[in-house]
Amino acid sequence: MVDWSWELLSDAERVVLRRLSVFAGGASLSAAERVCAGDVVEEHEVLDLLTALTEKSLLVAAGDGAPRYRMLGTIKEYGAARLAEAGETELARQAHLACFTERAETAEPRLRRSEQLDWLAVLKAEHDNLGSAMRGALTAGDAHAAMRLAAAAAWYWWLIGRKAEGMELITAAIETPGSVPDEVRAVVYALTSMFVTSGPGDVPEAAEWIHRAYELGRHSPRYHPALRVVVPLQRLLREPESVLPAWESLLADEDPWVRALSRLHIGKMLTALGRGAAAEAHFEESLVEFRVLGERFGISFAQTELADRIALRGEFAEACEHFEQAIAVVTELGALDDVVQLRARQARLHWLMGDKDASAAAVAEAERRAVGVTWPGTLAALALTKAELARWNGFAGEAFAQLSIAVALLGEEALQPHLRATAHDLRSHFASSLEEARCERAAACAAAAETGHAPVIAQMLVGAADLALRRDQHSQAARLLAASARVLGLPDRCNPDVERISRIVRDHLGEQAFSAASVEGAEADWEELVAATVGP
Repeated sequence: MVDWSWELLSDAERVVLRRLSVFAGGASLSAAERVCAGDVVEEHEVLDLLTALTEKSLLVAAGDGAPRYRMLGTIKEYGAARLAEAGETELARQAHLACFTERAETAEPRLRRSEQLDWLAVLKAEHDNLGSAMRGALTAGDAHAAMRLAAAAAWYWWLIGRKAEGMELITAAIETPGSVPDEVRAVVYALTSMFVTSGPGDVPEAAEWIHRAYELGRHSPRYHPALRVVVPLQRLLREPESVLPAWESLLADEDPWVRALSRLHIGKMLTALGRGAAAEAHFEESLVEFRVLGERFGISFAQTELADRIALRGEFAEACEHFEQAIAVVTELGALDDVVQLRARQARLHWLMGDKDASAAAVAEAERRAVGVTWPGTLAALALTKAELARWNGFAGEAFAQLSIAVALLGEEALQPHLRATAHDLRSHFASSLEEARCERAAACAAAAETGHAPVIAQMLVGAADLALRRDQHSQAARLLAASARVLGLPDRCNPDVERISRIVRDHLGEQAFSAASVEGAEADWEELVAATVGP
């Protein structure tokens, strides 16, 4: 039947039909004109030829607005065979690759501005074509073309939550041997570092990508924001003590998106240093800047950081609202993996507000959204939240089961220090003996110290206070709670153990002795307090 239909076609119709076989997921008119025009067919003739092929039932025109032209599977296979017979397979593949590389490059900078959703819609319509173009370049061993497309499409894959697919294609492009301009490689390496550290990532691996991006891009014009962001990251690797100056160097950048992102990172660094009050102002200003730009990734990022900060003060309802607003904007992007993590974090806040039904509903929504998500960091974050909630509810079996899922997803050997601290902290709560609890606490505190991150250290000091309480060392427990609050900059209202331990210790010691021990703890060296508590 298809042979019979083919024989009835004009030469021009045959050219268009066979060249359309290189498309995946259909073709827009502009893309079809780009790929199908050539020696026999003029670009302005393509629309009439597509219409004729549609009327002959060899194509399907779908869509409410501008139509997309699709082939049934059988006809697509037939067209591909005819394309090969005509010796045009490589010609059509390269035209297809050039078309979608240029489309991604046109869209890429606009994905960080107010027209973000419009350009995302353009790329989402061509999602299958982008993947097909990349795989064609990889199969052909065309390293330059593959890396160029990776640089153009990586931010798109990131924004829509297709991190696993994006990382697979980017990695394959990087591993393809061949000559690639340094600046293109630098951009891809910089974006790779972002993928690697999304969620619980591999810090040493990210550091290597940052270093390689910096070295390759240092002598090139830094047209891409990723290359400019690499500069403070490289400085932090060399000079960890320069956390604030490194990011402050970008506050005068010509790109408002880079300025807003750098301000947000300054807030994150201040939080890590235990200067959360100063951090909050940076988060708020960054949020305003991203809203002016209309950039939803930045908006959600700033909203999330603000929510975490507000929650520490115990203002859970307000924090929940910030999470809700962050969820709304990432839902516009279609980033389901981000929705999973944000709903999971909301679940903790609902539990802390005493609404366990709302907490369970948030977890269920996160689980529903997680169906089909393959990014390990997202799934591990959900498992860790479920483990924490199970621990708060006293369900040891469920807590350990979820912890095991998280560790399996990330790999025991690749766990970052803060995740090791979290794992040891959880195990210590259900330790069968004081000695086992002490060993787990010692490991948790050592991992926390390795991070140098105030919130993680503060949480582990609360855990050490719990161990002191189990040993009936009430004054020491009070000291450790005070030390935790000093490190963090305020008492952590997000940790129910703080209130529980504080209440028991205060009742045992009395208000005066509790206050005296707290003053001692606030003035003491937290590492000495830990050593005295968890040491052998």
